[in-house]
Order: sequence, then C-alpha cells, then structure tokens
Amino acid sequence: MDELQRLVEAFIFAAESPLSLDKLCQLLERQRADLRPVIEQLQRDYPPLQRGFFLAEVAGGYQFRTASELAPWLRKLSKERPFRFSPAALETLAIIAYRQPITRAEIEYLRGVDSGGVLKTLLEKSLLRILGKKDLPGRPLLYGTSRQFLELFGLRDLNDLPTLKEFSALDPELTEAVPLTSEAMGQVDG
Repeated sequence: MDELQRLVEAFIFAAESPLSLDKLCQLLERQRADLRPVIEQLQRDYPPLQRGFFLAEVAGGYQFRTASELAPWLRKLSKERPFRFSPAALETLAIIAYRQPITRAEIEYLRGVDSGGVLKTLLEKSLLRILGKKDLPGRPLLYGTSRQFLELFGLRDLNDLPTLKEFSALDPELTEAVPLTSEAMGQVDG
C-alpha cells in the first residue's frame, strides 16, 4: 500500500462525518484525478477481505461503515439507546424525502393528521432542514431532508431512494400515489 492510499484511509477514518472528494483534494493538495482511483481501489479492496468495516459513499462523501451483520454486537458499545423511529416519524420522513421541498400543510394533507410534533422531533435530530419559505400567503416554511438524513440511511444522495417501480414490485397497492394539487390543498384549508 502506498503512502497516498494510507493518507486517504487515515483522513477518512479520522473524519467525524463523510469526507468529500473535494475536501480530500484540499487536505492532500492533490487533484480529483489523483484521488478518485485511490478511493475506488479502497472500495474494491475491503469487501473480499470480509472485514468488520467497508468504505461507503454516503451523503456526498466517503466514510468507513461497519458491516450490518455485526450490529447486534456493536450495540453493546453504545450506552445510549439508538433513536427509534415511530411510524409517524418514518411516514413523515418518507413524504419529505420524496416530495421536497414541501410545506407542513402539504405533509399534513398527505398524512391526514397534525405533524407539528413529528417535524419538531425530526428537526431536533437534524434529519430535516428548513429550505426557505414558499411564496404563498403566510409564507409557510419549506422542509427538506438534511445531510444527516443521508448519512443515517447510508445514501449517497436522494437518487439512491427506492423508486415507485421498486416499491410496486413489493406491493402493487403502493403504486397508487396521491397527487398533490392546489385544488386538493384548497380543500384542506377551506
């Protein structure tokens, strides 16, 4: 293993969050063309060795992740209980991930219930972020997922989310999406 490869590993290992290729280039004073092959090689090297970790591309960067089959053992290391998602939190997160940017009223229309408490919790956990305000009376906040959301679910970006086609392969009833129209929103407010 050459020194550049060792340095890339060390930086990714020491980083608190996924390290982007641009940040690595800046730290190592190298070009993207120099580092991309090193990262790709590391991603190929770990899986065949069946180590307890692998190099993953998540949230726009690279991070070492532990093998999922070791999770029951690794839970012994953490004293705090992992955050458990309620069905309401998962439903709200899914709506926001697929429909962002989206307002609270639009979320509540789709869910059929008040979502203020769930939104507050998801914001506190840094899984959501406020993207701005919608150009409507009252200027409602627009919500979207955060980088922390991508990290938690091991996604490179939102394009890694399952498509409607992939869902329908699991359950054909899931293909009946509710269209979000201004007329439908008027029914909620009126």
